Amino acid sequence: MTQTLKAVLAGCGGISRAWLEPASQIENFEIAGFVDINEAAARTRAQEYGKPGAVVGTDLDKVLDQVQPDIVFDCTNPTSHFHVVTTAFKHGAHVLGEKPLADTLENAHKMIEASQQAGKLYSVMQNRRFDPNIRRVRALIETGQFGPLTMLNSDFFVGAHFGGFREEMANVLLIDMAIHTFDAARFISGAEAKSVYCKEWNPPGSWYQQDAAAVCIFEMSNDLIYVYRGSWCAEGLRTTWESDWRIIGQHGTILWPGDERIMAQTARGEKEGLFLPTQDITPPESAPIEKTGGHGGMIREFVEAVRNGTTPENPATDNIKSLAMVFAAIESAKLGKTVDVRW
Repeated sequence: MTQTLKAVLAGCGGISRAWLEPASQIENFEIAGFVDINEAAARTRAQEYGKPGAVVGTDLDKVLDQVQPDIVFDCTNPTSHFHVVTTAFKHGAHVLGEKPLADTLENAHKMIEASQQAGKLYSVMQNRRFDPNIRRVRALIETGQFGPLTMLNSDFFVGAHFGGFREEMANVLLIDMAIHTFDAARFISGAEAKSVYCKEWNPPGSWYQQDAAAVCIFEMSNDLIYVYRGSWCAEGLRTTWESDWRIIGQHGTILWPGDERIMAQTARGEKEGLFLPTQDITPPESAPIEKTGGHGGMIREFVEAVRNGTTPENPATDNIKSLAMVFAAIESAKLGKTVDVRW
């Protein structure tokens, strides 16, 4: 008989719905506790998901004492991650947490060290890795038809009127959104960032109080250059949330606008005038079902890793490399020069 695993949800704001819906569909898995600084929010989530008898509170320590969970889901804001994660490890729970991993690299290292000392899994939610289309793009690259990648480009232009804390926070684009795109760049290319030059600014007419646009040039491993352009206050002709990508290899190019459309061509043979003849390449029709599902796919994989003693795909020990790209970009923008990416 399969043992039922218990979890506590810390942070019951809007993003928690994206976690609770798929989590509630996992067999032999129960959200048994809800924690939030606003107890009413925690109680509302418990009722919404049919858990009126769950332990509800504002004190994480007390809820963990009562529930003794196997897993803690950390859906709090970045400044709270350190407290939630280290407290969970002290109570013997594994942790799957929202991005970004931490509010500083120093705290990220301390949280990883705490997980290792406790012997518990710690992964970060990078749900875009479980998008079926990014899987198709990576599978296309892995065929080798395009040769080694030489340049990676992503555009993110969305005029999002959030209201609330995002419109007040510093480095809102880089911290709150570019972490997804930077992680996707690592996932697609298999390369790691070595250095970055970043220009960050707040465009005229922006409704954000601090810088909401940025351009970054990353030098990656394997002689790859990655260029990121983005803005939270670009009205009209929005890109997808997954960004608009141009991926260039020695023998061809892939265009991916972040949805099911993937266009690819290789160029080989004898040139005809100025250009080599091109051939359209058909991408894979689907991705492995176990590696899809966004939030749900990653949550299912993490629960199975806890159950079976395996390692989930996005452990914090790897995700810190994406976080390091964010903080290096912020440092570069502040100093006005290229800086190394260190993790």
